[in-house]
Amino acid sequence: MFENVDVDVPAGGLLVAHGPGGSGRTALLLALCARMRLTTGVVQVGRDRAVGRGARRIQARTAIARADAAVEPEGRLTVAELIAEHRWSDRAVTTRAVAGAAWLLGLPLRGRTPAEDLDPLETLLLATALALACAPAVLAVDNVGRGCTRPQRERAWQALRTVTDTGCTVLATATEPPPTDPGADTVLLALPHRSAALLSPIGSQAQS
Repeated sequence: MFENVDVDVPAGGLLVAHGPGGSGRTALLLALCARMRLTTGVVQVGRDRAVGRGARRIQARTAIARADAAVEPEGRLTVAELIAEHRWSDRAVTTRAVAGAAWLLGLPLRGRTPAEDLDPLETLLLATALALACAPAVLAVDNVGRGCTRPQRERAWQALRTVTDTGCTVLATATEPPPTDPGADTVLLALPHRSAALLSPIGSQAQS
């Protein structure tokens, strides 16, 4: 989990929360989208706070492209099947909207290709296109650059900046910050490693 986070992201900006595994990146992303309750603190999107009806309004305005172990395209499905599944789960999404989002991201849609055969960058861009097709105010993308080469990571960040150019706010996490100039509207948030050394294992005191 995460703690002591204080961040303000402008509308149409890019948040990059970066840190090692176990630093709470995914939990933070879900909390910012009102998908996870906080024990303390508050999340606010516009005038809505993540409490009661405000939480439901935030959920309606946000879309999660990927969140490790929570939201991920099913690898056994083809690209066309994933699009059909997304249209079924959200009636506001159309094939044309998905195609437009993919074009914006520079992703060719190969309908018969199984998702598991896509490379890491294509997988990320497909998940982003599917989420972007519902025209959210806020788009969340977890673990940007996972499995990617450095050029692919650069391409992924460029694609997300293209999304912010449309006015959509992007919330992203990664193990490292973008490898290139983040831009004026980018907010970098370093999450500290929650070291196991701070947790005394059972019996350690008896051995010391």
